[in-house]
Amino acid sequence: MAKLIPTFNSCASNMTGGEKRLGQSLEDNLEDDYTIWYDVPVGKKNLRPDFTLLHPQRGLLVLEVKDWKIDTIQEADRKSFTIVTDDGVKSVINPLEQARKYVLAIKQLLCQDRDLVQPDGKYAGQLICPYGYGLVLANITRKVFAQSELDSILGEYLVICQDEIKPKDPIELQEKLWGMYPYTFDRAVTPQQVARIRWLLFPNCRLPSKQLALFLAEHPIADPDTDVELDKPVTPIEIPTDLIQIFDLQQETLARSLGDGHRVIHGVAGSGKTMILLYRCNYLASLAPERPILIICFNIALASRLREAIASSNLDNIVHVRHFHGWCTDQLRRHRVTFPTQSDTYIADLERTVREAIADDRIPAGQYSSILIDEGHDFEPEWFTMLVHVLDEQNSLLLLYDDAQNLYGGQQKRKKFSFKSVGVEARGRTSILKTNYRNTIEVLNLAYEFAKDIMQPSNASDDEQPLVQPLSAGRRGIPPQLTRCDSFQAEVKLAIATVKQFQTEGVPLNEIGIFHGLRFMGEEIYTQLQSAGIPIEWLNKDPDSRFYKPKVESVKLMTLHSCKGLEFAHVVIPGLGYLPRQNSIPADDARLLYVAMTRSTHRLMMSYVQESDFVKRLRSIVS
Repeated sequence: MAKLIPTFNSCASNMTGGEKRLGQSLEDNLEDDYTIWYDVPVGKKNLRPDFTLLHPQRGLLVLEVKDWKIDTIQEADRKSFTIVTDDGVKSVINPLEQARKYVLAIKQLLCQDRDLVQPDGKYAGQLICPYGYGLVLANITRKVFAQSELDSILGEYLVICQDEIKPKDPIELQEKLWGMYPYTFDRAVTPQQVARIRWLLFPNCRLPSKQLALFLAEHPIADPDTDVELDKPVTPIEIPTDLIQIFDLQQETLARSLGDGHRVIHGVAGSGKTMILLYRCNYLASLAPERPILIICFNIALASRLREAIASSNLDNIVHVRHFHGWCTDQLRRHRVTFPTQSDTYIADLERTVREAIADDRIPAGQYSSILIDEGHDFEPEWFTMLVHVLDEQNSLLLLYDDAQNLYGGQQKRKKFSFKSVGVEARGRTSILKTNYRNTIEVLNLAYEFAKDIMQPSNASDDEQPLVQPLSAGRRGIPPQLTRCDSFQAEVKLAIATVKQFQTEGVPLNEIGIFHGLRFMGEEIYTQLQSAGIPIEWLNKDPDSRFYKPKVESVKLMTLHSCKGLEFAHVVIPGLGYLPRQNSIPADDARLLYVAMTRSTHRLMMSYVQESDFVKRLRSIVS
């Protein structure tokens, strides 16, 4: 069974009758190594073929679909058709010519990548895979097609007719499609080349990075264009493999298939939840650019990171990014509700004041067309109720959740609740992401083995919060290091030496995160790195320093709690001998350390002085 993106159920309402029949038939009759995109924009100019097919051996195929009946067509030639519509007689481009232009524009786009060009032989300089195009006439049979003499204009082998869409034998449809290719190659494209093809075709599914932005600024990729000379030669460039980062097919399918209403995604750490949120936000903003959207999370540092990502997409004029208590403050200020008195219970009083103001309509409903909640596992049940209230009639809500990363409030205080009880309509609208792409096998195995006693996977209904066991994407890396030191001061010196070593390797300082568990650790690390002349940003130094600045070239120092939702190429965690902390619940601190370790995308360096239960467990795993 082929993979259709978006899923049929999510896009059927947008399809014509002919597109529905073809989509179902392609999905049912093609093998599972076919990927089919329906009405998915290609390139930054958003070319929209009806169907784009990709197969490792067969290559690329573009299909246009028309629901015309034979009497719809008044005149036809190789360039245009004159058709009868509800609005009168119109001249439109020949749909087969449209498909040809689409596939040639795609070919021009892909040939800009040196790894997608034939290096030698008869087809040297041509695309690495075959490509073709065709037309599906969903309401014209083959007999009527032949009698109308349309075959002299369109070509017999480039058209699939009404009675050929759903064949008795799948091979009949496959042979029809294969006949649309002008040539074939003996070898299939590799999985790496398939990733490059998808990376070029669908830029909105790329994983952004500073290196990618710099590369594209220096080596811009020309957008596909059906209006330019399509046979002009293309000079390919070498695109480094480490820049080819894109959603996997599951992530892309999920991102493109999110329908209206409420949606819940349960995903393990590093599974791409936040990237899907940003993709969804861009999509929603394109639908209603005049209506405000809210992105909300618990963690201040994560809110800063999300805010920067939104600003880079030029959406900060309509997308509001806030951490929950900052949003509460905004609501009271904007709607002139009296703030609670400053006290030890101020945060609880702030929440209560907003909740009461919502209940009596001093804070109005319907403020946002969409709300997207990141790291929703840190939210109290009442917060969801408050947020659902401020949605408008579009009722678009996306909730991202991973119970394994719930850090706030303590395990014993953590409330079990159903989404339905707080107004989130999750039943039948829930997806699960199990694969961790952020961490190397070595880092993920260490983190999971350390914390697995608190992370046993559990099943739950769509309306509950399941615990999902992470699966590795299989990326190998450097084994995590666990070093014993004579004193905490020695641990700090080791951290400084580690940072300097990273610098000699050309690692940008803002790709280094140092996480600490206790206040005195942060003070010592901050002071000593400053004395060593290393630029450092301490997120928890004081209230004014809690706004994370991802692009500033400095080491990022923060508490174990504050690192949540972030990621760094290189992570340093000193002071493990102090974990679990006094008067804390060991399971909560184990969860905290699990989240901290899984922030690393490349290297993880840890140190300790005294042997604690956590250190003993880590040593046994490392050894």
